[in-house]
Amino acid sequence: MPEKTAQNSPQAHTNSDLPSCNRCQDLDELDFDFSFAYQPIVNFFARTVFAHEALVRGVNGESAASVLGKVTDANRYRFDQSCRIKAVEGAAKLGIQEFVSINFMPNAVYQPEACIRSTFDAAQRYNFSKDRIIFEVVEGEDVSDRPHLINIFTEYRRFGFKTAIDDFGAGYAGLNLLAEFQPDVLKLDMDLIRDINLSKPKQAIVTGVVQICRELGIEVLAEGIETKAERDFLLACGVTLFQGYLFCKPAFQAIGQINPDAWS
Repeated sequence: MPEKTAQNSPQAHTNSDLPSCNRCQDLDELDFDFSFAYQPIVNFFARTVFAHEALVRGVNGESAASVLGKVTDANRYRFDQSCRIKAVEGAAKLGIQEFVSINFMPNAVYQPEACIRSTFDAAQRYNFSKDRIIFEVVEGEDVSDRPHLINIFTEYRRFGFKTAIDDFGAGYAGLNLLAEFQPDVLKLDMDLIRDINLSKPKQAIVTGVVQICRELGIEVLAEGIETKAERDFLLACGVTLFQGYLFCKPAFQAIGQINPDAWS
């Protein structure tokens, strides 16, 4: 890759470079509160934690569904912005040193370079490097406006954030989306992973996707790992990043501790 100049480098961008957006100021505050659980993502070969995914929860640890059920078209933008701020704040307070992966809603982003301002502000306020933030989106999320999603990803990468497509294989964009944008990380959907060691069709599909990603320079992450048999098949395919109950469940307002037995 050609060396970037200081003018074009993501690190050269600061909060003052970003256009302003009045939509946040024009919207009412959320009438509900929420918090986060953090689930580790491990690099198996390195025996290290690669990242922590920020998973929305109620203030007392209630399910994500109990929170997401309160999101409407009227408060979607405010909620999306609040998620970014709270996820970064929580990670900083916990002392997380690895990447933090934050889900975002493409249909809550009007102007990527303006809507990212709150993330920059939060990273600066809580002294959490923006270079350790991954923005991920579910494969099937808002693919009806795929150019908008690709534009968001492109802008986020330009500003120095990593990108990920979540639940790959569960939506209907699939390889078409991957042909138009290559994220840093592709997360295989857990339904593809479940009992993959016993399913020839799943094995063929996943092996093919891993090979495509290898040629495109995309890291593959297998989520929903529950058994060593699943893990071992994926290791044989060349997958190195894992997330799932075998290693650690989401930890509410805490850093999850990896089960030592998961490494053996």
